[in-house]
Amino acid sequence: MSTHVDPVDTTTRKPDDGNPGPLAVIVLAAALALDTSSVAVVNAALPVIGQELNIGSSGLQWTMTSYAVTFAGFLLFGGRAADVLGRRRVFTIGVGLFTLATVVAAVAPAAEVLMVARALQGIGAALSGPASLALLTELFPEGPRRNKALAVYTSVGASSFSAGVVIGGVLTDLFSWRAVFVFNLLIGVAVLAAVKSVLPAGSRKREKLDLGGATSVTGGLLLAVLGLSQAGHSSWTDPLTVVPLVLAAVLLAGFVAWERRAANPLLQLGIFRLPSVSAATVAAVVFFTAVLAVLFFAPLYLQGLLGYTPLQSGLAILPMGVTVVVSSNVAGRLMARTGQRPLLIAGLLLIAAGVGLWAATPLGGTYWLHVFPAVLVMSVGQGVAFAGLTAASLTGVPQHEHGVAGGLNVTAQQLGGSVGVAALVTLAATVSGTAEPADVLAGYHAAYLAAIAVIGVGVVFIAVLLRGARRT
Repeated sequence: MSTHVDPVDTTTRKPDDGNPGPLAVIVLAAALALDTSSVAVVNAALPVIGQELNIGSSGLQWTMTSYAVTFAGFLLFGGRAADVLGRRRVFTIGVGLFTLATVVAAVAPAAEVLMVARALQGIGAALSGPASLALLTELFPEGPRRNKALAVYTSVGASSFSAGVVIGGVLTDLFSWRAVFVFNLLIGVAVLAAVKSVLPAGSRKREKLDLGGATSVTGGLLLAVLGLSQAGHSSWTDPLTVVPLVLAAVLLAGFVAWERRAANPLLQLGIFRLPSVSAATVAAVVFFTAVLAVLFFAPLYLQGLLGYTPLQSGLAILPMGVTVVVSSNVAGRLMARTGQRPLLIAGLLLIAAGVGLWAATPLGGTYWLHVFPAVLVMSVGQGVAFAGLTAASLTGVPQHEHGVAGGLNVTAQQLGGSVGVAALVTLAATVSGTAEPADVLAGYHAAYLAAIAVIGVGVVFIAVLLRGARRT
C-alpha cells in the first residue's frame, strides 16, 4: 500500500504569501455554517411549508430526517474520500452538490421533491464537512496559528444552529419559506467562487477506496439514524424503529469485521487507541445529546407554555449564537496554555449547569429571570467545549488521515444528536403522560435531568482518558 501524500506544501501558505489564511478560514467556516445550520433554518419554516405543500406532520418530520439520515450516513465515506481523492476536490464536489440540491429545494413544487433535495443536501454536507476540517489543518500547522483558526472555525460551527433558528424565522416571516433556501444558495455560490483561489489543490493518493467498508458503514449509519429518528416520533417498539436498528447493528458489526482485514480500510480502527480521539468522540456524543435536546424542547416551552410567537422564540435563542462566538474564540486562544482536557471538562460542566437552569424553568417563567441565564451559561459551555473537542479529534492523527478523523467526529455528533433527541423525547412523553401544561413541563424537566446525567458520565470518561495529558 502506497503512503503517497499530497505534494502541496500548504504550511508555507501564510498570510504574508498573499494572505490566503484568513480568506481560507472564512470559506471553510462558511461551508461549515451551511452544513450545521441547514436543519435549523428549515425548522423555523416547517409550519408554513406544511401548509403550502399540504404536508402532514409525519411528512414534515421527513423533511428534517431526510437530511439528517444522509448526512450522518455518508460522513465516514466523505472523510475517507477527501483523504484519498483530494481534500479540495471532494470539498468542491460536496458544496456543489449541496448548492445544486438547494436550488431544487427552493423551487420544489411538491413534498416528494423537497425531501429528495434535502437528502441530496445531506450527502453534499457529508462530503464537504470532513474535507473542510482537513483543509484547515493543512493550511495551519499545529501551534498558535492553528488554534486561532480553529477558534474562528469552531465558533461558526457551534453557533450556526442557534443562528439558523433566528434566520429561518426572520426570512420566513418577511418573505416565504423558499427564501430560506435562497439564503443557503447565496452562501454556497460564494464559497464555490472562492475555492480555487484560497484553498490548496492537493492531489489523489495511489490507493483504492474501501468500497466494502464504505457500503457497510454507510448503510449501517443510515439505518441507525433512520431507526432512532423514528423512535423519537413513534416508539421504541414500533417495527419501523426496531427493524432498521437491528439491520444497522448487523451492518456495523460487519463493518468492524471487514475493516480488520481490509488492505486499505475506510477507518483505521487503531485510531481509537489515541486518547484524544476517543475523548473527542465521547465529548461529541454527550455535547450534541444535551445541546440538541435543549434546542428541541426550548421552542416548545417558549411557544407552547409561555405563548411566544415563532419569531420571538427564535430571538430568545439569539444570545446563544453571539455568546458561543465569543467563548469559542477565547477558548481557542487559551488552548495553547491550558490544553484540551480543561476545555473539554469545563465546557461540558458549564453546559450541564445551563441545562440545570432549563430544568428549573416554571410554568409562568419570564425571559430575563429564567430563560436568558440558561441560554447564557449553556452557550459559554458550548463554545469552550466545541473548541476543545474539535482540536482533540485530530490530535495525534497523521495529516493524511485528517479527513476521515474529522468525519468520525462529526458522525459522533450526529449520532449523539439522534440518540439524544429520540431518547429524551420518548422520556419526556412518558413522564408527562397528558397534555396538561404542568405535566408537559414535568416531562421537559425529566429530559433535562437525564441530559445532565449523560454529561456527567461523559466528563468522567474524558477525565480518565486524558488523565495523563497536559497541553495537547
